[in-house]
Order: sequence, then structure tokens, then C-alpha cells
Amino acid sequence: MTKTKCIGLLLAVLFLFSFQNTQAQTISGSIIDAETGEPLIGAAIIIKGTTIGAQTDFDGKFSFQTEQKPPFTFLISYLGYDNLELPIASPDALKSLKIKLKPSSVKIEGVEVVDSRISEKQKESALTVETMGIIAIKETPAANFYEGLGNLKGVDVTSSSLSFKVINTRGFNSTSPVRSLQIIDGVDNQSPGLNFSLGNFLGASELDVQKVDLIVGASSAYYGPNAFNGVIAMQTKSPFIHKGLSVSLKGGEREMFEGGIRFAQAFQNKKGEDKFAYKLNLYYLRANDWEADNFAPSTDSRADENNPGGFDAVNIYGDESLAGGNDFTSFSNQILRPGLNTIYRNGYREIDLVNYNTRNYKASASFHYKIKDDVELIAASNFGSGTTVYQGENRYNLRGILFFQNRLEVKKEGKFFVRAYATNEDAGQSFDAVVTAFRMNDVAKRNGDWNVDYINKWSEAFNINRVRALGDGNTTIQQLYNNSVIAGYDTALANSILELNRDSIVKWHNEIRTSVNNNTILASQSPFFEPGTERFDSLYNVVTSRNFNENGSRFFDKSALYHIHGEYKLTPKNWAEITLGANGRLYTPNSRGTIFSDSLLNPADTLPDGRKNPDGEYNRITNYEFGVYAGIDKKFWDNKMKVNIAARMDKNQNFNVLFSPAASLVYSPSVDHTLRLSFSSAIRNPTLADQYLFYDVGRAILLGNLNGYDSLVTVGSFVNYLNTTNTDTLAYFNVNPIRPEVARTIEGGYRTTLWKHVYFDASYYFSFYKYFIGYKLGIDLDVDSVTNLVDDFQAYRIATNSDDLVTTQGFSAAISYFFKKYYTLSGNYSWNVIDLRNADKEIIPAFNTPPNKFNVGFSGRDIPIKLKDWRTQHWGFGINYKWVQGFEFQGSPQFTGSIPSYGMLDVQVNKAVPKIYCTFKVGASNVLNNKVFQVYGGPRVGRLAYVSILFEFDKFQKESKN
Repeated sequence: MTKTKCIGLLLAVLFLFSFQNTQAQTISGSIIDAETGEPLIGAAIIIKGTTIGAQTDFDGKFSFQTEQKPPFTFLISYLGYDNLELPIASPDALKSLKIKLKPSSVKIEGVEVVDSRISEKQKESALTVETMGIIAIKETPAANFYEGLGNLKGVDVTSSSLSFKVINTRGFNSTSPVRSLQIIDGVDNQSPGLNFSLGNFLGASELDVQKVDLIVGASSAYYGPNAFNGVIAMQTKSPFIHKGLSVSLKGGEREMFEGGIRFAQAFQNKKGEDKFAYKLNLYYLRANDWEADNFAPSTDSRADENNPGGFDAVNIYGDESLAGGNDFTSFSNQILRPGLNTIYRNGYREIDLVNYNTRNYKASASFHYKIKDDVELIAASNFGSGTTVYQGENRYNLRGILFFQNRLEVKKEGKFFVRAYATNEDAGQSFDAVVTAFRMNDVAKRNGDWNVDYINKWSEAFNINRVRALGDGNTTIQQLYNNSVIAGYDTALANSILELNRDSIVKWHNEIRTSVNNNTILASQSPFFEPGTERFDSLYNVVTSRNFNENGSRFFDKSALYHIHGEYKLTPKNWAEITLGANGRLYTPNSRGTIFSDSLLNPADTLPDGRKNPDGEYNRITNYEFGVYAGIDKKFWDNKMKVNIAARMDKNQNFNVLFSPAASLVYSPSVDHTLRLSFSSAIRNPTLADQYLFYDVGRAILLGNLNGYDSLVTVGSFVNYLNTTNTDTLAYFNVNPIRPEVARTIEGGYRTTLWKHVYFDASYYFSFYKYFIGYKLGIDLDVDSVTNLVDDFQAYRIATNSDDLVTTQGFSAAISYFFKKYYTLSGNYSWNVIDLRNADKEIIPAFNTPPNKFNVGFSGRDIPIKLKDWRTQHWGFGINYKWVQGFEFQGSPQFTGSIPSYGMLDVQVNKAVPKIYCTFKVGASNVLNNKVFQVYGGPRVGRLAYVSILFEFDKFQKESKN
């Protein structure tokens, strides 16, 4: 369907809707606790004698349409509260509905439909929505609420480190989640330079989180570009509702300590109405992080652990042979240098290079002023900082990273908002651990020099004679060599002889390695810098304090983004709800050439020691984008059918205009059953890295791709050239400029409440990806015109698109059984697969998602316990078991490999003590200490047991007034 047809279809539907001869009116309001003023989640309100009504969402708000006119009576019910019949005599009584329910003094033995704790908004959503509410946040068995999101249906969690966890849905579970969007109170939480969120490392404090919605699937029409595979939408607590002081303390294994403080206060005018409120949040975390200590051969290593000359280990850096020329397993080399095989130099373990003492600091303040009773002005500021380990193309030590976010917003809930915010970051002293090892080894000896020294040592007469004297009792290597001219070299027999004398071969390799590491030939060379020595510490400090373009490993990043977004909803004659909106964004990356191509304007501007001048004038990059959108919601058939149609137009300065249409049908034949069918779409503008990246990671230079590249050589043909020196074998190719990626998703689902106790939700999706963004590897060569040999070469990894269609599909189902008033038994299952079809085999998709996974959970809350004459109450618990099938994790060449299947068990027990306004909690994530990899190259994630205390003095204040 063309863009013109899409727009025409939208206008036609809007035109048809305008002739609907209905007189439906929208009734909305809120239901709160009469004593505390807190919103009641899942309270039911219906018109007496009908089935017309709704349930409140996580803000205690409801909204529904009806053609029935007053007078009529509302029936309001909620578990544990007195039922209320509220007469409505006239339309005026429907204005500003704020209904208060009183807690019941009589225990309710039966379980009502509202006990499902599923909001009406969640039930009516055309997309798959997973929600973690304020109670679930408090009671998650995981170590924190963000990690607990991984227990929801279809959600993947990747742990780069203890405090850096990434949430993804429906595949492409990268440690750099550029295909998902994370927003907090409507504000994009992405890093301006990286273009993705740093998990909750720089996010909201758990004490201030009201709820988290995960909107799964392509959602650009609703949330804008980059809402490609899903949206993580966090909402924080309003200071008008959640007042007072809350304090949380948590301690646990790995010397973990976590503390949070939230204080909120509201002020009233002379009429006794809330007029001004503010809230303050402080958060601190310290812990000893998980260590990345996988010293097995990486998938990129040509040798395994049995090779006497070493191998390229996953979490040892600098042992890679960046210069090549280290493989002597060819036929001719075995004759000339028997036993040499493949050689790898000494590298540095990650544990010698990074700081595993995780620290995280967060602070926020917001000020709220009610211009009118329902119009609010908000000024908010957030700050985050800390030290942690992050995995992207390499492993990075984020040291002292700073994150600032400031927001100004005016809104009328459910009607309009205008929101402007700015996000600024400072990478601090952050550095690339892998490049640090490369730089330190280069100071000792460059790879090529180290290889030459090693080869020469092995080839010296005493070494050759020593190896060639080896034999099996009948034949020696020397005899095989002497006979090679006449009878040919018997490779199999030679290898057999060498294996019989393996201990001697290993011993000689170790002697030569020690000699090459410690002895220098050129004046510019130094002995190997041994970890734990003063020499190592001195060089390490120099390398990690210098920027990339100063031959260091530190990256400079003071990027920013500026965003403005407005939205307005109107309901002409109450026949439908129309949403109109627009947004604009400006990126101002600033890396001084360490990440992006914003290099020195004058390359000759250097310091006396040859380093780039950090105070020189740099090329400035800016990138802007904007979008407009419109949507319509219309209900038919006595509110049983809900139709939504939306369309969005987006423009990035470097790419053409793109459209994202969406449409959905939600049919609810009764309050307990909902069928949904949707078509959604999304676009993903190439990130700043896809457009402007220029990042030397040692093995290759990673490039953005706005203009395309010509005449690159395939990696395979270049390897063949190195073995044959025949340039005729070189295969050339071109790379087209990057362009936006487009996704289209068809999804169907069914939700139901059965027997008043069981909630079931299942969905299936099929997604089509066009212009799929991935990467290609290529070599740029300089060939001598006289000798026809390669003089110089450089490896590149270039962002590009697949010309072929890529598809993904998946199924997920979840079931929850609520029983005996206090308990919930739940389970969910997800299946996701990718089909590359005929996509270019050089494209790396990084799907990184298990085909199958499931969760099984059992929980209870506010449980009374009676044993003979001993009574206690307010107990709770949570148990969750997660199983994940093994899959192939695709990262950089160093960090690509298999993740084995694993299971993890999380448990917690909690006890509320209202008299002292505290909740005590004891628990453990991965309680069986089943150490697992969630990302290849990352740490083994083990058990984290903890004890926490939550003080909620806001409840004390409320109860003191009653």
C-alpha cells in the first residue's frame, strides 16, 4: 500500500466516523481510599442494571462511554471495601467525579472479578501490555524491580554487570537496545551519545516508581521513532497523592548496600484544595560487581586450549593477533617450523583492567503547581552518576559518568500536554577495557614485532634441532624433513610425533614466550607490563586517562539532546476520541573524534609530544528530527467494539519522510472476554552511531555510513590472499549508504477472566523488517602497482541495510490464578524465531533471543497466620522460576558465542509491621547460585541474597490525621 493510499484510507475512515449518529457521552473520574486518599487499582464501576462500566487503572482512574442519560445509579465495588451505590441525578453530577470508598470492617470471604488486579486499560489495549504495579514492585522476588521485569511474559533481560541490566522484547536482545524505547513520565531516558537507555542505571529510584508498563511490539505510530520492538514506560508517584517520607535500606551479598529516600509535601490554598507540591528523591548503591572471567577460547580464536602457542580467550584482551601473521599451520610452515602452529601473545584479564566496585548515585526533584484543579505545571530535574561495567562492541568501564535531565511540562490529564526537556551527559573517566590492553601491549611491542621475535626464536638453530630431534622410536621429524623433497612430507606422521612429545613442545613454547616478553630488540620496546607491578599501574593510568585520538582508551562524550512534544485530545460531540500530536528533537553529539567523526578541523593541531590537541577546534555535528501524528478511538455496539486508527509522519534531516500507519480492533462481547487484532508499524532512524561513528577498536575501525563505501575487499578473500599472496583472489564489493529500517507487525490476541479467579492472555505476532540495519565487514587495501602486493590495509565494520526481507514471529501466553483472597499462581511462556530468508549472509542480525522460555511463579500478600493462640498477619512471599533455552549471542567478533540453557529461582518473604510503619523483606535472586551467562563475554551471574527494610512514614502521617 502506498503512502498516499494509507493517508487516503485514514481520511476516509475519519469521514465515515463523522456521520455516526450516536449520542454517546464519555464518563470519567477516579476512585480513591476514603481514609488515605490513595488511588484504588482495579475497582469496578458500572451503571446499575447494565453491564456498562469500567475498572480503574493504576492511577485509580476510569473512563467509558454510554448513551444512557441520567438519572441512574453507579455501583462501585472493590475487594476489602464497602460496596457503594452512588445516585446520579443530572449531567452536572458527572463533572469531576471523585469517588471515595471506605475499607470494609467485615472480611469478604468470596473472591470478586476485581481480584484479578488487571486494569481495564490493560484489558482494552490492542497491543500486548505487561504491567508491574506499585505492589508488584515492592514484592518482586528479584533483587530490584527492574530485574523483576524479566519475569513478565515475553521479556528478555541481559546483564552486562550487576547494576547494568537491559530489557528487550521480541528479539534483538542486544546490550545496546536501540530497537526499544524507555520513557519515564513521558521523557525519553536514552543516552544522547549512545542513543539507547543505560537500563535503570540512570533511571528512576524504586521508591518513586508508581508502575511500569511494557508495551510489546512495533509502536512508532503511538510512541514515535525507535519504539521498534517495544516501549518501557515508567510512571513515577505524584506528590499530590503520595505524600510524606519513605526510606528504604537494603544489604546483601557482594557487599551490596542500597539506600533510597523519598520526601513529598503538598500545600493547600484557602479553600483547602491542593495547589502546590514537590518531591525529592535520593538513591545510592554500592556493590562488588560480577567478574567477567571466561578464559575459554573465543569463537574468533583459531586455536583451542590444547594449542601450545596459546589462544584468544574471551575475557583476556590483547591476546588477539591484530597484525595477523601468527598462523603457521599451513603445509609449508609445518615443514620449515614444525611445532610452531599458531601463536598468541600474552594479554590482560578483564579483572586486571576494570573497576568492579559498582557505585550508582541518583537524585531528582520535581515541583508541581495546579494552575487549575485539573491543569498542572511541572518542573523536574534528574541527576545520575556512577561507575559500572557495560558491554557493547567491547567491554567498557563507565567511571564517573554523569547524566542530567531537565523537564518543563504543562498538562491536563487525559486531555493535553506540552512537554520540553533536555538531556546532557558526560562520560567522565570512562574507557574501553579491550583497547586499553591493545595500547599497553603496543607500548611493549607491537603485534607484528612480537610475532617476528617469537618466530625467530623458534627458528634459531638450537630450537629447530631440538624439535627435529623428536621422534616416535622409528622416525624423527628431521628424517621426515630430509625425505620431504623425495617422498613428500608426511604431515600426519609429523603431527603424531609432535603429539607424543607434547610436554616438551609446551615447555619450549613457554620458554620462548618468557624470553620474547622480557627481552627487547629495539630501543622503542619494553618488557611486558605485568599486572600488580608499579610499571603496570603507571602505564595503565596514562592509557586510561588519554583519549582515543591521543593513543589512549578513554572516550570523551559530552553529547546532548533537546526535545519538545505536544499532544491534544478532543471528543467532538462525544462520538469518538481524536488524538493529535507533534514532536521535535535536536541531537548535539560531542565526542572530539573519540566516538564520532567530529574530529579536529585542523588535523595538524597537535601537542609537542604528537598527541591530538584536546583543546583544539573540532568539527561539530548536529542532527534533528520531527514528527506529527493523529489517531482516532471509536467504540461501537454498546462499547463492545473499540476501533483505533493512527498514522504518523517522521522526518530526520538525513533521510526521507516516513509514515507509520496503525489500526486495531478490540472486541469485548462481555466484561470477561476480549479479542484483539492489530496492524502496527515502526521506523528506526539510524542512530548517531549508524550515521557518524568513527571508532577504532583495534581489530577494526567501526564506521557510520551516510555516503556509502566503494571497493572494499571481503574478509574471506583477504585471508586467502595472505596465504597465497595472489591478488587475483581478492573479491571486491561496495556498501550502499544507510537508510531507516521499517517494521510491520500483525498481531492477534485473546484475554479473558474465567470463573472470577483466572486471568488468561495469549498473543501471536508476525513481523516484517525491510531495510534491516546490520553491519558488514570489509578491508580497504593499498596495492603496490609494481609488485602487485598489498602495502597496507585497514579493516572496517560498516553499518548498512539488508536488501532482502527479514521476518520474525512469536507466540506468548500467560495465566494467573487468584485464590483464597491472598494467593496468586502464575505462569507464562514465550516462543520467538527469526527468518533471514535470502538476506545477505554478511549482515549480522544480533537477534540474541532464546527460541523458548518460561516463568512459573507463586506469591501471596497480606496473609494472616493463626497457630493455636498465636496470631500474626501482613505476611507475603514470592517465588519465581525462570527457564531460558540456549541461543547464539551475536556481538562483536570477540563477544559472539553460545549461551547455554539455564534456569534461575528467585524467592522472597516479607512482613509488614503497621505499628512501626515498616515492611521487612528477605530474599535472593538466583537463590540456587546457578552461575549463568546472560550475554556472551559478560559475567557469570550468581546468587544475590538480600535483606531490606522499607519505612513508609507517609502512612503514619495519614493515619495520624484520621
